[in-house]
Amino acid sequence: MKHLIERGLMFGNLVPVRAPVLVERYNRALKHLTGKTTTLEDFHVDISGYSPEIGAELGDPLYLNHHGVNRQFILLTTEQKRAPLLEAQFSTCRGILRQFIERNEAQLFALTAKDAVAGELVNSVFRAETAADLLEIRRITVEADTTAGTVRTAERLGKLVDRFRREDGAWHDDVLIAEMIGLARETGDIIRNPVRLEAMTFEQENFWTARFGGLYVFRGVAEPAAIAAGGRTAIGSLPITKTLDLRDRTGLATFLQRNGLAEPIVKARGIDASGILRQKMDFVVAATAADRGEDLTGATRTDLRRLGRRHAENLPEEYKALAALLRWAEAGGPWPRIDSDHPAYFYTLRAANVPDADLVNRLLAELSPLDVRQLFICHKEGFYAAYAGWPEAKQRYVAEFLETEYQIDKAGTRGALFGHEPAMEEPQDTGPPAGAPEDLVRRVGPWGAVGRGR
Repeated sequence: MKHLIERGLMFGNLVPVRAPVLVERYNRALKHLTGKTTTLEDFHVDISGYSPEIGAELGDPLYLNHHGVNRQFILLTTEQKRAPLLEAQFSTCRGILRQFIERNEAQLFALTAKDAVAGELVNSVFRAETAADLLEIRRITVEADTTAGTVRTAERLGKLVDRFRREDGAWHDDVLIAEMIGLARETGDIIRNPVRLEAMTFEQENFWTARFGGLYVFRGVAEPAAIAAGGRTAIGSLPITKTLDLRDRTGLATFLQRNGLAEPIVKARGIDASGILRQKMDFVVAATAADRGEDLTGATRTDLRRLGRRHAENLPEEYKALAALLRWAEAGGPWPRIDSDHPAYFYTLRAANVPDADLVNRLLAELSPLDVRQLFICHKEGFYAAYAGWPEAKQRYVAEFLETEYQIDKAGTRGALFGHEPAMEEPQDTGPPAGAPEDLVRRVGPWGAVGRGR
């Protein structure tokens, strides 16, 4: 992984913890949550306060995520909101943590000026023995306080203040006044500077989890389903309408179509569809050339085109289908017959404009692993696992590409690939050419609505 780490593509944007006072606060919070401490004097943390160095020291990459279902967190600074989430077990956790920090940023800024804030993403499942247990997780509640219990103390003081204001003769209650003064020494003036963290609860209808070989759960759609990345036998029986696995390509295509979750790239508005297709083709060529021992150092698009010609007989079906689609989109070539059984089918799709577009793009990335850029952006865990098995030439090429083409403008790249423009009146669709077999039209799903105008 050295190429990724050197370029900030792995363990990038972590928050350094070097000041002795911050290390001491972290240890107090760590002891409070887990009963453990670190002897390290210098480490880095992610958005949840997880440190890969401490994970290695303790020999436990889940030291803040016991059994992988209740993520604990330690906040030393609100700057952690920009950090990634490492060792993610659920796709929803980073978004929840970021929303919690942003919603309570002023309060957290004040609290972390004096202490660490420790908390947990709480659900009703403490240990998932089976995949079915994971479907019991429907609601996540964020609970947090400083290690000194400042928020809890402030809440107690607030109740005493209300009592003081409400009760007759409270001015003469020396015990009440003394208790209020004692608590105020810990919290400060809660009237002028309230110490309160907004209670936040999140519904978890649709999510991905790394547990049980990887599992996608879609409950908040018209036709719910669970999709097992590691095969259906790994998850057993689930309390959901339908269970699929990644090998059931027709079933997945039907699921995406019926729930309106995906759209063809060439139909999407506001993107350079031809440019995206060309880049996908380049990635396929790079993988083919690297497998045959070619040096890809500094390879340009011209170099890849030359390598594509050299290894034309070895290029997989994905390349040929994407090339046909590009000809169809740009020059009015023959209708590209790419049905759900074709290995290129999911390379031609992206998430539709739906609330869970990130989750859909994660699924599509796993179904189109040769598109290394989408895999890196949408499914970091899958990318790192795949990267470890690539030839050195491909590892170096991909790391260089991501550094020069993605890192310099992450938001722009994401917008160009996955952004959605407001809906406009659709032109009349031409559909497939006359005479196309009826079963082909039925199986291609979204393709039946794609016109050739773009």
